[in-house]
Amino acid sequence: MKPNLKACGQAMVTALVNAVLAVALMLLVEFAISGTFQVPKPYIWAGVLIWAVIFAAQFLRQRHLCRACDQTDQPSATENAESTSNS
Repeated sequence: MKPNLKACGQAMVTALVNAVLAVALMLLVEFAISGTFQVPKPYIWAGVLIWAVIFAAQFLRQRHLCRACDQTDQPSATENAESTSNS
């Protein structure tokens, strides 16, 4: 259960950041084109859809990484990358 919660948290943060950035970019382009700052409903739905797709993909990826680390008792992939870059 713990790898699922850890994976869920990491996937939630990643998806939220990406969705917010995508909606911000859409609003910036909309403002550049129209000159008014309005948030059309399709942009909100697009942001929710982006969040859902990224969350699903990241959850599956993070769950796989967490389970692989727990089975081998090795540090996670991000810890491995940090240790090799510091060397």
